[in-house]
Amino acid sequence: MTIHIGAEKGDIAPTVLMPGDPYRAKWAAETFLQDARCINEVRGMFGFTGTWNGNPVTIQGSGMGMPSLSIYANELIRDCDAQTLIRIGSCGGMQDSVGIRDVILAMTASSLSTPSRGIFKELNFAPCADYGLLSAAAAAARAKGVATHVGGIYSSDVFYDERPDLNEQMMRHGILGVEMEAAELYNLAARYGRRALAVLTVSDHLITHEALPAEDRERSFGDMVEIALTAAFT
Repeated sequence: MTIHIGAEKGDIAPTVLMPGDPYRAKWAAETFLQDARCINEVRGMFGFTGTWNGNPVTIQGSGMGMPSLSIYANELIRDCDAQTLIRIGSCGGMQDSVGIRDVILAMTASSLSTPSRGIFKELNFAPCADYGLLSAAAAAARAKGVATHVGGIYSSDVFYDERPDLNEQMMRHGILGVEMEAAELYNLAARYGRRALAVLTVSDHLITHEALPAEDRERSFGDMVEIALTAAFT
């Protein structure tokens, strides 16, 4: 049991999926896991452990933004011995070739700053995904026939961004989408020698201003969860 995760010893599986929204964690556990049980309710940040195809899996909410994710990922790794951590979440598309409902597999995650910035000081560390997870997720997405893009994303410190100049430069340099958590997850995975990946569903678009209707989100997010689970155990 940690400060923010009320699970008992042995309640956390070696493989952890991390949606930002605790209610998305609840939905994913009820939809995809067998014998799922709630193992964390501290601060309303739900976590569940069950099995998928006989493999133990924990789905733990991480909250919004890198500081919140850093708390949960640190405790999952250092106190609960999590080995594989996969972020499942939404993102905003940043290229014309990226469509609503498409899946982005984040090979790298750029950022202005992360909670790890104080460690790196003047170094611009380049956090990246685990290649084994990345390649397995790409294969799983192809097998499902899901429109998928592999490349760099941007992990932002803010949701209400007022830097159109920065967005323009990221688009110019091929950044596929923007979200708020993956860069710090990749930093922590590198620091502790764990596997990490971000599998993201495009729910809105910075260029076209399209947005995924609420009634379509569950079906679209289901593809993302299945890709993440398949990648974890390939």
